[in-house]
Amino acid sequence: MSDRSFSIIGSYKTKNNIEKVAGVIFTLCALFAVLAVFSISIYMIISGTPAIFEVGLKDILFGRVWTPNAAQPSYGILYIILTSIIGTFLAILIGVPIGVLTAVFLAETAPRSLAAIVKPAVELLAGIPSVIYGLLGILVLNPFIYKMEMALFKDDPNHQFTGGSNLISAVLVLAIMILPTVINISESSLRAVPHYYKQASLALGATHIQTIFRVLIPAAKSGIVTAIVLGVGRAIGEAMAISLVAGNGANFPLPFNSVRFLTTAVVSEMSYATDTHRDVLFTIGLVLFAFIILINLILNKVMKGGNKDGDS
Repeated sequence: MSDRSFSIIGSYKTKNNIEKVAGVIFTLCALFAVLAVFSISIYMIISGTPAIFEVGLKDILFGRVWTPNAAQPSYGILYIILTSIIGTFLAILIGVPIGVLTAVFLAETAPRSLAAIVKPAVELLAGIPSVIYGLLGILVLNPFIYKMEMALFKDDPNHQFTGGSNLISAVLVLAIMILPTVINISESSLRAVPHYYKQASLALGATHIQTIFRVLIPAAKSGIVTAIVLGVGRAIGEAMAISLVAGNGANFPLPFNSVRFLTTAVVSEMSYATDTHRDVLFTIGLVLFAFIILINLILNKVMKGGNKDGDS
């Protein structure tokens, strides 16, 4: 073995040079990340603004009719925006409690033999492609929702049946899709809480359940909020699965209406869109981009505010 083999013990000059090189590499990586975000932002602004000047921001954001190929085209995306907001909110409302409680189960209460089964199943959910969720939705969920729709609206001559491809199906698929993200990150956050927190709580007379909900979950709040942020990003940015189960109609987001999300509006029409129609699709992408940034800022603000209250 050579005497010149690598060692953490070396001359001051060698270690100083290594530190400088490492510092440059880390700086370049950080700058690359910032450059990527900046480039995407500039591209979306440049591509999404022409339609705003041509059609009008008010007509796009608050128009209720989407008929881009009509003789008198209309590019209103109000119902599409509302669908994305309501659909994502409902998916988070369903998926986050289930995900957090599952994380608590895996981290605190599950027997090892059972956790050894549940944990790989959750990780497998994270690896399933989006299109598979959509296909399962078509084969399993949509027929069930359609039977429910038939039972509820069989005497309503004005109801337009969707075959189960509606807002309810989309919300349920999104809720399932965000589960792996919420469960994995929340479980890691709960396991990262110092063990003496739990010991101190139990020593003071708290029950195990009280310790979980009054000590461990508040202590892991930062990680859980991060899981929610990533879950929101997954839900609002999903396209393929939703395009298969939501029906793709630009309607008001009622539970049994065929609906269209911002992402599916872009995916379903970009391949054949031209001129103003294509520019408006880029504007929809810009609106989606702005939504994700706004949601991240709001949730981070809430998290920082909560941490300040906890520190005080």
